[in-house]
Amino acid sequence: MKTLTIKDIEYLSFKLAQDFMSFKEPIPEFSSRFPNTLESCISAPFLTFGRKSLYPDLTAKAAVLFYLMIKNHPFQNGNKRIAMTTLFVFLHMNKKWLKVDTKELYNFTMWIAESNAKLKTETIKAVEKFLKIYMIKL
Repeated sequence: MKTLTIKDIEYLSFKLAQDFMSFKEPIPEFSSRFPNTLESCISAPFLTFGRKSLYPDLTAKAAVLFYLMIKNHPFQNGNKRIAMTTLFVFLHMNKKWLKVDTKELYNFTMWIAESNAKLKTETIKAVEKFLKIYMIKL
């Protein structure tokens, strides 16, 4: 399974935004991200305990990655947009994609952002279910 690196996220969150954003929202420098938060978000899906993966398959890994990129706010601005882009890139790297209506993905992303942090496990399970419904093979 292919993973994302900090360099991948830097390219996604800063360089692509600079090149393709059509609205006038400020893009903070990538170096202004919150220290170690992004690193934690992208390493969490690959954590193990007793040599057993905490997130055993692509769907589980993608779900926790998406959830953490939204809820942990690794950036000063654009966390939900970056989380969606990161999710799509991670899935594409692993020969998958989401075939979902843009508005539905937006609403689901907003629901995650507004979810109670005390319900993290339940919310991640809901993300897994969402991904299973809409994920397709490339």
